Amino acid sequence: MKDDLQAIVEDIHSKLQKRLGEGKVADYIPQLAHVDPKKFGIAVVTVDGKVHSAGDCDEAFSIQSVSKVFTLTLALGKHGETTWNRVGREPSGSAFNSIVQLEHEEGKPRNPFINAGAIAVSDLVLAGHTPREAIGEILRFVRYLADDEEIAIDPAVAKSEEATGYRNFALANFMRSFGKLTHPVEHVLGVYFHHCAIAMTCTQLARAGLFLAANGCNPTTGHTVVSSQRARRINALMLTCGHYDGSGEFAYRVGLPGKSGVGGGIMAVAPGRASIAVWSPGLNHNGNSLVGSLALEMLADRTGWSVFGH
Repeated sequence: MKDDLQAIVEDIHSKLQKRLGEGKVADYIPQLAHVDPKKFGIAVVTVDGKVHSAGDCDEAFSIQSVSKVFTLTLALGKHGETTWNRVGREPSGSAFNSIVQLEHEEGKPRNPFINAGAIAVSDLVLAGHTPREAIGEILRFVRYLADDEEIAIDPAVAKSEEATGYRNFALANFMRSFGKLTHPVEHVLGVYFHHCAIAMTCTQLARAGLFLAANGCNPTTGHTVVSSQRARRINALMLTCGHYDGSGEFAYRVGLPGKSGVGGGIMAVAPGRASIAVWSPGLNHNGNSLVGSLALEMLADRTGWSVFGH
């Protein structure tokens, strides 16, 4: 690498200062509407465990859809390849909360990262559990990945989503009508809303994604989380589906597997090298962090980490 990684991270943070406040903060979840749009954090954790960070990297934010990577990993651990009987592996090309495609495809969501797909995954994680137990299992798993017991669910955000998540109720009831959900809709959505309300810092989130950068093993704890094949496949899904209908653009500009959330967070993976988390609440028209995406594009450019070549 041409420059020292910490210097690169600090330089990206400083160069993007003039762009802070651009984009639109998610306001359809009332609790998220209050977040300061000028926040910006970045953390890079390399596979040797070293942390390189800048800005608001230790302020917790709502990870929202980034959590879908962790619930998918759990569901695959429980159900293996039968998971794919319930949810597909193709990019959607539609908005993350679209119902049109779901009707056309008879209640089987296109991939696990759009809302309908993540609701189907929550149903799989719920198997054999009460909603409270399933939520506890997800939170314990995320704490285990990040090696940090401080990570928590923000109850105000979960309540805020539950009070306003009409479209998610519609998606879930629709899937239930096709026999694609096995548990009561309220239970499944209780799990879904709570895992989306997990709050983490950039440093915690980058640590939690490290197993995907290191062939399924967390190099800092020595824990094997998934097989190297499964880590590779989760990365492939993040690359093709991780940014809703902006996934192609993200692959073109950044070239790293990544998963965004409407809280303004993005977790990205440079296989064999590092796990990265950025947070800036202003979103672009696809619902992805505007400054966060720019930061990752600059990082990939400066490091040569794109999976498509240097």
